[in-house]
This record gives sequence, C-alpha cells and structure tokens, in this order.
Amino acid sequence: MSLSASNALTVRDPFALVPPLGNLDAYISAVNRIPMLTADEEVSLAKRLRESGDLDAAGRMVLSHLRLVVAVSRQYLGYGLPHGDLIQEGNVGLMKAVKRFDPGQGVRLVSYALHWIKAEIHEYILRNWRMVKVATTKAQRKLFFNLRSLKRRLKGNLADGDVHRTTLNPSEVDIVARELNVRPEDVLEMETRLSGGDVSLEPSPADDTEETFAPIAYLADESSEPTQVMEAAARDRLAGDGIGRALEVLDSRSRRIVEERWLNVNDDSSGGMTLHQLAAEYGVSAERIRQIEAAAMKKMRKVLEVTA
Repeated sequence: MSLSASNALTVRDPFALVPPLGNLDAYISAVNRIPMLTADEEVSLAKRLRESGDLDAAGRMVLSHLRLVVAVSRQYLGYGLPHGDLIQEGNVGLMKAVKRFDPGQGVRLVSYALHWIKAEIHEYILRNWRMVKVATTKAQRKLFFNLRSLKRRLKGNLADGDVHRTTLNPSEVDIVARELNVRPEDVLEMETRLSGGDVSLEPSPADDTEETFAPIAYLADESSEPTQVMEAAARDRLAGDGIGRALEVLDSRSRRIVEERWLNVNDDSSGGMTLHQLAAEYGVSAERIRQIEAAAMKKMRKVLEVTA
C-alpha cells in the first residue's frame, strides 16, 4: 500500500471521526476503523514532520494511533473517572509522543507512545481521583498504581469493594516493598491514604442543620492548646503581680511618671499625661521626664524577666 493511498483521512478533516453529538461509543468505533501505518509509512511521515514540520504528517500519525489510546485508557476505568476524559488525556500524551518521535532510533511509534500516553493518564488520575493529591513522590506513584493489584494477588482476587477494607499483614507489606523497590513505611502510608476518603470540613448547605456535625465543629480550640494556655497564664502574671513588683523597685517620682504615662487612663479616653504635662508639674524639661521614664522602664524590665 502506497503512502498516499494508505489513509485518505488527513489532519484537514479530523472531525469526520467524531459524530455530531460526541457519542463515545461512536468515537471508539470510528477510531478503530482507521488503518494502522506500516513501518515504512511511519518512518516517512516522521521524517517529514522532523525535517519540515509537516502537520499533515503529524495528524496522520496521531489518527492512526488513536485506537491505542482507547485500549490503554480501558486499563484505568477502575479509578471511577469518566472514560472520555481518560481518552482525552491519553490523546494529549500521544500528541506529545508524535512531536518527539525519532524514527532513527529503530523503535515503532506504538512502543514509544505507550509511555507518554500512560504518563498523561496517570497525571490526570492523580489530579482528579481525590480533592487532595495522594501521591507526589516516585515511590508513592508506584504504590498508587500497583498496590491494589498486588493486594488482590496476595489476598486471592478480592472484589473492588473489599480491596480498601482489607489490610496487609507485615509479611505481605515486605513482599510489596520488595517488588516495587520501596520502603515498607511507604507501603503502610499509601494503604492508609487509599483506604480513606475526602471529608469536607464544613457541612454542605443542604446538610447545614442543627443536628449536622462536620469535622470543623470538633477541631481543637487553639485557646485550649497547652502552649497557648501557658502563654496566657504568663501574661496574666506579668500584668498582675509582675507589674506590681516591678513598680515597687521605683522611687516615688519614677513610679508616678510611669503610672501617669502608661497605667492611668482618663475617663475621656485621651490616654495618660504627656511628657510636657509632667514636666510642667515637676518643673523640669520634657526631655528630663523622658530620661526618668526610660530609666524606670529599664528597672522594671529586669524585675519582669525574673517574674516570667
């Protein structure tokens, strides 16, 4: 079959594949009817893309491998995500593979694209399986996509509903860790993550009644946290007994200046006496009152440090 006659459908008519209403079954049926490329056709198209940026060549390479994406996406239906979305993400991976494909490496596009298709589907699943991403490191990703199948094998073909409810014993944890080359602690942590679910901190508007309790209702009160309690008690001591003992070490003039400046508040909420008011009363300059105040504060600070 010649290159020009092998596939009449080119990138100029991509929407001929998809029925008007976007029916998924019709799409899958259509892509399965697109002929696969021969090895020679694949090499020729890849060279045209790399050498001249021929988008028609890229389109034919993508279209001829859409059935591969459909086949791979079926392997991930157990995660509860829409099949159409899995196919869409896999198609993105296929396009990335076509863009980077080098025919000179002696590898068929179907083998090279498999990695890119799975990588995009994996990333989509990790982003959307839960509200909070459950796997970020390489070890966690390995466990996320393999732990359930390994658990089924070790436990004897468990049903989907029983996989999360059944825990691994220590010897089985070691087996999984060895097979996936991860730490046993990672296995236990991922098992805990997979067995849990998303829980909203606050009740939904439909459930927001007096009888409804959400986790936010029984979160710890910060005011009861031990360090907060200790800090509050220390502040109370300083504000009460501490200040009283600190004032006792001052002479009468220094004590009155501190009290009038910082501890006595007038009824009109205008604050204590100013430096100039105290200076006029004692017949000295405002700067002298400031110096007396600074020295008094220094003495009081030493007493408060001991009290704390």
